Amino acid sequence: MSEETTNKQEMPEQLSDILLVLDKEKMKIQAVKSIDENGKMETVEPTKKNQNQFMRVDKGGDFFSNFFSNFFSQLKNPTNFTFFKVPTPAAADKAQELQKHIDTPTTEGEKVLKEHEVKTKPQQEKKQENQNNMATAQKTTEASEYRYKPEQIDWDTMKNLGLSKEYLEKRNLLDPLLRGYKTNELLPIGINLGGSILRTDARLSLQQAEDGNVIVAIHGIKREPNLHFEFFGHKFTDEDKKNLLETGNMGRVVNLVNSKNGELMPSIISIDRLTNDVIALRTEFIKISDEIKGVKLNEEQKQTLLEGKPLYLEGMISSKGTEFSATVQFNADKRYVEFLFDRSNNNQQAQTNQQNTGQSQPQEAPRTFRGKELDDEQYNKFKAGQTIYVELKDKKDQPYKGYITFDKDTGKTNFEFPGQYKARVEPAESHKTQTAVNSEGKTNEATKNVKEPLKSGQQRPKNEKQQEQQDDKPAKSKGRKM
Repeated sequence: MSEETTNKQEMPEQLSDILLVLDKEKMKIQAVKSIDENGKMETVEPTKKNQNQFMRVDKGGDFFSNFFSNFFSQLKNPTNFTFFKVPTPAAADKAQELQKHIDTPTTEGEKVLKEHEVKTKPQQEKKQENQNNMATAQKTTEASEYRYKPEQIDWDTMKNLGLSKEYLEKRNLLDPLLRGYKTNELLPIGINLGGSILRTDARLSLQQAEDGNVIVAIHGIKREPNLHFEFFGHKFTDEDKKNLLETGNMGRVVNLVNSKNGELMPSIISIDRLTNDVIALRTEFIKISDEIKGVKLNEEQKQTLLEGKPLYLEGMISSKGTEFSATVQFNADKRYVEFLFDRSNNNQQAQTNQQNTGQSQPQEAPRTFRGKELDDEQYNKFKAGQTIYVELKDKKDQPYKGYITFDKDTGKTNFEFPGQYKARVEPAESHKTQTAVNSEGKTNEATKNVKEPLKSGQQRPKNEKQQEQQDDKPAKSKGRKM
């Protein structure tokens, strides 16, 4: 398979269009964001800054028709609005163009508006559709979520690869295929080459050919990512290669060039860690949630992730309820924010060295721990490395108590419940006391006059003889009677 063919398969996909709406009362173009259960539509300004909030709908003809039909039927006061469908990459510019034609009507402008206007179904069809609203809603939900239908798959080809519908369903691999994604794991496949059969592991995806037919794409395993050639017009720098090989993500947005029409496509790039393919994703498909593991993101942090850059977050809460910190980054292949851990044995030592380097630098103690802000007295002791007692609350607002200690070398805060703290500290304190008595000449009032060596942990005289020594009484004579 040629490099060009491989790249075409991994080209950033344009799977959706943007829905614009004209409010006939305000005569203003907006981008549709969502529609609530009461039929109220939420919109945002159609600017590039807001493009991450635009509602995206499948650009396929049947899929879009089903989606929009259901959307329109749920809308409150639908006659107040006119809808337009525009390509995702040019949504903001196209919205501005449509607004100009609305503000200054012309014959040419009217043609442009009609070209993008979404026509609603005739009233009779809509009435028939509403009679079976639940079925329609369910069908439309499926259509809006899935890019392909099971019957579109060439199951004969699947059979030749050693796969079946039942097998894919059993392993929960059919669902991502129908949604337009790759299988989330490698599959053992066999390819009949006539005189021989090639057996290998690969990820699969469904793609639409130019003739409209759905084909099965095979993503085989490469020995290493091919970063020596241009990727849609982008030449990888040394820094790009270093980031991709170490973390799997390039860490910045670049303009890729559509080989068909020369269109610039702002995208981020990652490595498929199962196959070593180079994967790109257009920035308009990046979605960043407001919160990651209990940490609410501010606008600056969201923008960092939208630009494909790594972001270090502190104070996240794991599924087990423990606090942790980690670097997160959006992955173009997975299409979500991931945690960056060691990726391979090749870079494990390098990352270990980086961690050790970071740990050798003293870090500032946090003022807040698990939502509890320390007062001045607590904080001064805490940042000095002393253990302090705190009262906290869990996610269900239930109180609990414990001890925290700040480690300056690692920058981490260690937490212990009272039982753990006492089990660790009390024996240690007892040992210190005994050492001071036995080795440093210090006294323990209860045993200061005992002349025999004391056993570890002994705080009082152990027998009558030691008690007499402690009381400073002469020992009883055991001599023979004369």
